[in-house]
Amino acid sequence: MLRVIWAIALAVLLTACGTISLQPGKELVEQAIALQLTQTRQELSQQLRLDDQATDIKISRVSVAEQTPLRIKDLPSFHIVGTCDLAVKLPKRSVTQRDVPFEVYLQRQQEGKTWRAAFPKTTTDGELTWVTQRIPTRAYQ
Repeated sequence: MLRVIWAIALAVLLTACGTISLQPGKELVEQAIALQLTQTRQELSQQLRLDDQATDIKISRVSVAEQTPLRIKDLPSFHIVGTCDLAVKLPKRSVTQRDVPFEVYLQRQQEGKTWRAAFPKTTTDGELTWVTQRIPTRAYQ
């Protein structure tokens, strides 16, 4: 009887550990937000024909309000909504904002070792499609 209880407890523990590791951590969410902000800055610089000067973006105090699982291109993904603090270091000044709302989509790759940021795009036909970009590897899980 004791072996059965231990076997059940071990199975529950392993299942819980497996589930947790499949979800994005806060560091990964921070990286996705930074990637999204960098892309937006580059797009604006191109559209406004401004010099695309490098800026240092620091994200802190990530607070996830919602984390909804979904599938993007048949791979497990998450829609994550929350707030964070942003510190942007510009060439002549620094700007800090607290409780900035964010929304990111993260897609776990099939082998489970890497993540991609997913960006919803609407085609000329009005259909939703996804563009994904690999998030640079760091110590995330």
